[in-house]
Amino acid sequence: MGWTRGALGIVACLVAEFVVAPAARAQSDYPSRPIHIVVPYPAGGIVDIVARTVTEQIGRDLKQSIVVEARPGANGNIAMAAAARSTPDGYTWLVTGPAVLVNPTLYKDAGWEPMRDFTCVGLAVWNESVAVVPPSLKVKSIAELVALARAKPGELNFGNPGVGTSIDLTAQKFFQAANIKLANVSYKGQPPALIDLITSQMHFEIVSLALALPHIKNGTVTPLAVFTDKRVQQLPDVPTIAEAGFAAAAYVPWYGIYVPSATPQPVVDRIHQAINTALDNPAVRKKLAVADIPGKPTALAELATLMKSDYDKLAEIVKASGMIGQ
Repeated sequence: MGWTRGALGIVACLVAEFVVAPAARAQSDYPSRPIHIVVPYPAGGIVDIVARTVTEQIGRDLKQSIVVEARPGANGNIAMAAAARSTPDGYTWLVTGPAVLVNPTLYKDAGWEPMRDFTCVGLAVWNESVAVVPPSLKVKSIAELVALARAKPGELNFGNPGVGTSIDLTAQKFFQAANIKLANVSYKGQPPALIDLITSQMHFEIVSLALALPHIKNGTVTPLAVFTDKRVQQLPDVPTIAEAGFAAAAYVPWYGIYVPSATPQPVVDRIHQAINTALDNPAVRKKLAVADIPGKPTALAELATLMKSDYDKLAEIVKASGMIGQ
């Protein structure tokens, strides 16, 4: 039987509709099953706190289950590479700080390229932190710490919660600005590093305010400076790092929620809207404020600009630190 050109065109349209319709329906029905949130650091850390605070509200708003999984290891590379390779359907999100932007510069085989493989869909939340030492060190200011570190180069221990993490990058920027060298001791996250500082096994750390404040208040750690634009209300007598004389070290890292870059735009838009709605929720804003983690709804274009700006900025920090290509 012969086929006319018109008949062939009708068949082609029907086939195309049959193939495309399920995908379109899947996007319009999003989310129709649980969403998996991947966090590259241990439970109880600042990224985990941010992830759970915001995504729990998102789950309530979307009327869908949210599963948060902490997958620490290899300085976050395992979780981030897995997220980059996940199916780009909007059901796997990565919540992380600057490591997603800097690790491919640090590690030759990280397994992803941030500007190629990820899209930041929301959560511009800034990680305000504080420089602390154990009381046994008898250091009361950044100036005293710098003088001691210069007198004993490489003898003071820095408790590093992970190479390439926001805390590590903040510390490296400070070390470069102060022209000091400390011995790097690696940990899997901030909580275990902080425990060793409290017991005087470490000499210096930079810790997220949310984790450090209880220990500052009970006197088990001594605060030297905050890495914020202005002094924080809970520590009015503690200077900013700029006030302490090292304005060049005033880096405040941020956290984002990422999905694979091939995720369909309608799904990206839906996720972005859900995140911004959650960040506007009074209960979420209160929880973030209590944890000293300021955040705000942010446009997709602004997130893309922030992502590219930090990617370039952090590459320079890594190059100057000599950590490249591990």
